Amino acid sequence: MGVALLLGALGAALVVWELWICEGAHLGRGFVVWLYNLAAPRYDRIKRFRPSWESRFLGEPIASVVGGLEGALLLDVGAGTGRLARAALPLDRFHGAIVSLEPSPRMLRLGRGLTSGGRNAWVRAWAVPLPFGRDSFDMAVGLEMLEFTPHPRQTLTEMVRVLRPGGWLLVTNRVGAQARWILGRTFPRERFPEVLAGLGLEDAETYRWQIDYDLVWARKPARA
Repeated sequence: MGVALLLGALGAALVVWELWICEGAHLGRGFVVWLYNLAAPRYDRIKRFRPSWESRFLGEPIASVVGGLEGALLLDVGAGTGRLARAALPLDRFHGAIVSLEPSPRMLRLGRGLTSGGRNAWVRAWAVPLPFGRDSFDMAVGLEMLEFTPHPRQTLTEMVRVLRPGGWLLVTNRVGAQARWILGRTFPRERFPEVLAGLGLEDAETYRWQIDYDLVWARKPARA
């Protein structure tokens, strides 16, 4: 009886670990999409997005980087319900357009309904491979998604590939107490700039953004 109880407790702990902390990351990307389809109607309530905070700490910094670039084209990988588009598009000094890429059909449908106007296109696709040509975007963004992809380094490689020379990468890096439990999917804070440099990026800057995430900027070198 004692062994059975122990095994049951261990099994329950593993389920909590994989579903709650890792969001199914180790069970394959199809399972992750299924999980996000299930959570889609409650996603924004779970994340507790605050429009004023999102505008100030996400939309405004992006607008300051690409705001002067008329017709700037941004890619949002793992766009969810359109967090990036909702933070940036309403700003007067943001004159670009955003391509929101999301593999979950229910998340995509919700995101498309929450964003409006002709400057936001939605694409249902995986992050690897990205369905775009080389040097297509002025900025590639990945928020709270790297650790839930099968191969985070490959995801970063694809994002760098579609960046134009001189373009910016903006990603979150999972840190905090739970990061180490997402096995093989996270990067130590002190090593992440080296990872980006190894992908050919420069000028990496890390900002402590949320309890569980750093916000990291880096740039693809301009052609000589």
